[in-house]
Amino acid sequence: MGRLTDKVAIVTGAARGLGRGIADRLASEGAIVVLTDVNAEGARQAAAEIGGQAVGLGCDVSSYESVEAMVAEVTERFGRIDVLVNNAGWDRAAPFLDLDRDIWPKIIGINLYGVLNTSRAVLPVMAAQGSGSVVNISSDAGRVGSSGEAVYSAAKGGVIAFTKATARELARKQVRVNVVCPGPSDTQLFAEFAGDNQGLRDAMTKAIPLRRLGRPEDVAGAVAYFASDDSTYLTGQTVSVSGGLTMS
Repeated sequence: MGRLTDKVAIVTGAARGLGRGIADRLASEGAIVVLTDVNAEGARQAAAEIGGQAVGLGCDVSSYESVEAMVAEVTERFGRIDVLVNNAGWDRAAPFLDLDRDIWPKIIGINLYGVLNTSRAVLPVMAAQGSGSVVNISSDAGRVGSSGEAVYSAAKGGVIAFTKATARELARKQVRVNVVCPGPSDTQLFAEFAGDNQGLRDAMTKAIPLRRLGRPEDVAGAVAYFASDDSTYLTGQTVSVSGGLTMS
């Protein structure tokens, strides 16, 4: 029996990268995982690879209508939602003064409005149950800033503040809300950010006290802890999973 046996868990942005790693970990601990992604086929393929009761659904977190339809399908199928992992994210790396303003809404729409949308759809379900755990995936960029990611940093900082506010509001319903902030992680998103710049990768690795980039399983371990009953007395907390790059 795992820590999450029979708990229904939604993981957004789960077709690849950190989201896929989180979905794998929650499933290994016994959860019934619903993997959502704007790439619906990727979500379904990832769910098929996990097997068991895992389900893959298409969902654009920046659209409340899309989120509402996804949540309705999950509640109709399973009757409850025990865990929500707001992982979906996207960025376009560029110095702020060079970043086209037309890109701002997409960055904010996915990284901040995505969390607002899923939370607005799922939190009433958890409040009615009198239980639930939300784990928002922010970023150390939202805590300390990141050159070349100003708008992304702003959105991720908003996620941290939103987490603390909703944690306060939902505590009396026994719904917990915490946030995990990955540092630089060896994912496709980082590869797209760094490009062929091996010097940047080496410099980032050297700056991290544990001397390596993060892996999806590193973040997944922290998420599984917050999702489980091992953290029933924790809410409104921010944890960096960064190899010591940032320390609280």
